[in-house]
Amino acid sequence: MLIAQITDLHVKHAGKLAYGRVDTYPMLELAVAHLRRLDPQPDVVLLTGDLVDEGSDAEYDRLRDALAPLKQKLYVIPGNHDERAALARTFADHGYLPRGGGFLHYAVDDHPVRLIGLDTLIPGKVGGAMDDARCRWLDARLGEAPDKPTLVMMHHPPFAMGIDHLDRWLLQGADEFGRVIARHKQVERIVCGHAHRSVALRWNGTTVSVCPSTAHQFTLDLRPQSPAIYSFEPPGFQLHHWRPGTGLLTHTVQIGEFAEYRCRG
Repeated sequence: MLIAQITDLHVKHAGKLAYGRVDTYPMLELAVAHLRRLDPQPDVVLLTGDLVDEGSDAEYDRLRDALAPLKQKLYVIPGNHDERAALARTFADHGYLPRGGGFLHYAVDDHPVRLIGLDTLIPGKVGGAMDDARCRWLDARLGEAPDKPTLVMMHHPPFAMGIDHLDRWLLQGADEFGRVIARHKQVERIVCGHAHRSVALRWNGTTVSVCPSTAHQFTLDLRPQSPAIYSFEPPGFQLHHWRPGTGLLTHTVQIGEFAEYRCRG
């Protein structure tokens, strides 16, 4: 099974730029075009939050337009820039999303790898949470299929990354969340966004993989009290390749067209 992950798309209203400089919509179009050129094609595409920038219906409509060329099943979760109700309205045709206005958690059992989506959103806040209610929901879902390889998707990484301006808003409830993960050995990977960088850590018996943004990246600055600076490093996405006997292997892919030369000798 080949799983593509894109994140932190930050689609804005037509004519609006992120930070007054970043035109995120055509960058998402380039990401979609790159995904469509892949051979083999991914089986599914995960979108791990900050799908739009202000949470408006108009932004979500633009997001659907940009994603329309993708023929794969799409699985979405909210990030801190998203708005639950607007997201749920826009993706009302996605039957896996819960109705009723609560957390947008779900579990999907239709594939060789089980997919669990977590909603870590705290409305109006940069940081996220896995509080007691969310952890209990996850523990129950993981207990349903202890022998099936499982990928957990969420927006906020559950650990400090050493990038000071990101670490000011650590995931609330990360310790209890980690204890839940440690109890369930079938969790092959936790995939996240939010950091606008590729980061990985062995954590509570599994691997957490953070995906770069399809648009701008945060500058890698490991100094204490580093400022929030973004850069136009190449945007990217990740491919998570499941093979029996091997497990889940993650590749980080830069978006764009690059020259290739066949190796000799």
